[in-house]
Amino acid sequence: MAFYFEEPSHTFSEYLLVPGYSSKECMPANVSLKTPVVKFRKGEEPAISMNIPLVSAIMQSVSGEKMAIALAREGGISFIYGSQSIEDEAAMIARVKSTKAGFVTSDSNIRQDQTLADILELKKKTGHSTVAVTADGSPNGKLLGIVTSRDYRVSRMSLDTKVQEFMTPFSSLVYAEEGVTLKEANNIIWDNKLNALPVVDKDQNLLYMVFRKDYDSHKENPNELLDGSKRYVVGAGINTRDYAERVPALVEAGADVLCIDSSEGFSEWQKLTIDWIREHYGDSVKVGAGNVVDREGFLFLAKAGADFVKVGIGGGSICITREQKGIGRGQATALIEVAKARDEYFAATGIYIPVCSDGGIVCDYHITLALAMGADFIMLGRYFARFDESPTNRLSINGNYVKEYWGEGSNRARNWQRYDLGGASKLSFEEGVDSYVPYAGSLKDNVTQTLNKVKSTMCNCGALTIPELQQNAKITRVSATSIVEGGAHDVILKENNVSQVK
Repeated sequence: MAFYFEEPSHTFSEYLLVPGYSSKECMPANVSLKTPVVKFRKGEEPAISMNIPLVSAIMQSVSGEKMAIALAREGGISFIYGSQSIEDEAAMIARVKSTKAGFVTSDSNIRQDQTLADILELKKKTGHSTVAVTADGSPNGKLLGIVTSRDYRVSRMSLDTKVQEFMTPFSSLVYAEEGVTLKEANNIIWDNKLNALPVVDKDQNLLYMVFRKDYDSHKENPNELLDGSKRYVVGAGINTRDYAERVPALVEAGADVLCIDSSEGFSEWQKLTIDWIREHYGDSVKVGAGNVVDREGFLFLAKAGADFVKVGIGGGSICITREQKGIGRGQATALIEVAKARDEYFAATGIYIPVCSDGGIVCDYHITLALAMGADFIMLGRYFARFDESPTNRLSINGNYVKEYWGEGSNRARNWQRYDLGGASKLSFEEGVDSYVPYAGSLKDNVTQTLNKVKSTMCNCGALTIPELQQNAKITRVSATSIVEGGAHDVILKENNVSQVK
């Protein structure tokens, strides 16, 4: 006989947080949203943490390189989608890692015997106005000079003019030598009013460039998430089919953390994938797994060696898995059970495995609820798909701006690997839809507003950290009538086009 759960599963909209005592220290400015991303032992620090509890979903319509850069600037992580070629995914990762760094390997380089036309073509390709002139045109060749847009005027110079005729030669450059600290390099930049500072070794070979704009960016984004080399932290999606080829390429490109992207994670395929990673990389490569919706699924992935576990099946706004297959569980119920299993596993083993809640977020307050229910961070698709930084087109439909948004289980994504049960080579039916979401503007503005709400609610619950929220929060189920009561009711809302009566 089938096993029956005694209680129906529930969604976030069926719960509210009950206020707790707030001390005078409970102000949003004092709230820390720092949270672990990967497992760690009791008394130790996790290898990777985030400054905000948000990650973007492993989806073609959500997590490209622009999203990864923008979210890392706010303190979160994007997981670049894996439903593309290995080469293209690795290239995206590499571009994210090279976009922000205290010490940047130059990707705009030229020889002195090349021409102004070559400079303009290189600028068009890279978008960078600072070009290093090296003896062999390589990123680490002997530095002979620098070219910036101030060194030439296209209207007054022939395109055949040699670079050596208008570059700023090395003898006139302000530069730093190998071993300089980032603080010292930034001081040199400011003292000499530079936009870029080359760093060379004792033989005059170019090592890095340090840019003024990176310093300015850090001042504007104090929560930005950086690795040990001052580069943006970025994640990458993998599948359970081509991991032996994909994982090495992503690791080589600089991916900080991987995540198996699958519609259902309670599977031997995921264990085999994790086993392969552990055999070849040990614990140095961090990999999350999922998705699961109950205690058994969590314990399976925990024992398989997952660094974090994703929770949720069928709760995404573009997901129709429940409709098509009758598989899934209400997101709140699934999260509560998995978080409880996580805490029991931690008590028994001393190993804390972070839980990622994936799906079911409709309103901003659902994020706070998910954290209170035990999630360490939240994976969001629709939320991020609305922003300028998502990789999809912005369209105007009936006078309203929208952005395209499609599921990885849709025919448009053709991500059959995510739903593969062994041996398939295409989708036999769809588990996702192709849709639009209302355009919402920039990521920074929206994330700031969302997290302001989260911090304010945490203060109402008497919590200044996510662990305090999980320990102290009081949560209540609400009736259907209470849900109606929670919105505006029994009033006539003002419309913008209603003129005032004088």
